[in-house]
Amino acid sequence: MPTTLRAFRSGHWPSLVGAWLHFEISFMVWLLIGALGVAISADFGLTATQKGLLVAIPVLGGALLRVGVGLCSDWYGPKPTGLALLVAELLALLWGWLGATSYVELLGVGLCLGVAGASFAVSIPLASRAYPPAHQGFAMGVAASANSGTVLAAFFAPRLAQEVGWHGVFGLMTVPVLVTFFSYALMVPSGIGLVRQGARRHRWTASVEALRQPSMYSLCAAYAVTFGGFVGLSSFLPIFFHDQYGLDPVAAGTVTSLCSLAGSLARPFGGYLADRRGGMRMLRVVFPAIAALIIAVGQLPDLVPAAWLMVAAVAAMGFGNGVVFQVVSERFQNQIGMASGLIGAVGGLGGFLLPFWLGLLKDATGTFRSGLWLYAAVAILVWMAVALIMRRSRRTPEGLAASGRFSR
Repeated sequence: MPTTLRAFRSGHWPSLVGAWLHFEISFMVWLLIGALGVAISADFGLTATQKGLLVAIPVLGGALLRVGVGLCSDWYGPKPTGLALLVAELLALLWGWLGATSYVELLGVGLCLGVAGASFAVSIPLASRAYPPAHQGFAMGVAASANSGTVLAAFFAPRLAQEVGWHGVFGLMTVPVLVTFFSYALMVPSGIGLVRQGARRHRWTASVEALRQPSMYSLCAAYAVTFGGFVGLSSFLPIFFHDQYGLDPVAAGTVTSLCSLAGSLARPFGGYLADRRGGMRMLRVVFPAIAALIIAVGQLPDLVPAAWLMVAAVAAMGFGNGVVFQVVSERFQNQIGMASGLIGAVGGLGGFLLPFWLGLLKDATGTFRSGLWLYAAVAILVWMAVALIMRRSRRTPEGLAASGRFSR
């Protein structure tokens, strides 16, 4: 039997499929406004700052909810928590379809769509707990590959908007959400992933202890750059390629989908190499690569080199996402729900700040160069801070015990 198939069958595979489907569809919903950003901006006549805030608001909503949703998943189980998220997504889509007639109202829709971004705090722990320790990395990698929902949203949403209008796309999106609701209800058992009452006190104590470790905050900062860059650019790139290079919404969405696809495919590869060569060793490479590529894009070259440089940059961010969570899965194996929720929340916050400041600095300076170079500078600073914190943590007894696993 092939190794991959053996790993797939080693746990409760219907739960893994349910986790993947939940995350895939939710990721499409989460970044739907970004995929429709050009069409929406044309209707409301938005400034660059307003555009950046509009596409960033759903990311902020997801960041704010991830920790709370992770705790609900632990206490009440991933099945009822996941179903509740899908109902909330459906209501937000209905508001976008039947309402959202002003910019302020659309900001409210975007904030409500943030519940879709909290799917991460349900799907990743569900996949982990549905499999034995030897195959949890595989299961988490499969579930995390569902961030390819960004590809589908960026590719199809602008095309559908040309046929039914951007309001109509919100209505069409209710169909896959409903299908996911019933599929998830059938595939995921009620008791799986639930933390029993007697274990909650121990889990809470372990979580508090994890929060005292400097490596938790270094990983939060790292994920704010890698995942924040991935999701932030996936939201903003349709506007960037439209405003900077004059691409129509469909062409801008196609280039964005190519970038998102590169980042999604690179994520499991990053986790694979981190398993074999060490997570910290990979992070020392990926952050300078991200910074260098973004600096090159910030030169605003012609369309073709700019597009390929951006594809490479987003691929590096996706690679970094896989590396960060390989370190998380080893360093915080017993607190994976809390750690994934907190680190994912900080990553989402980074994804909110990036498109917001790209639009704000575009209005302030007249160019996207300033916002891109600021992101590159942050990547370099975080790279230096992560290396420093991890080096100091290895001097403690706990760090020395763990360094052979995640910091080599």
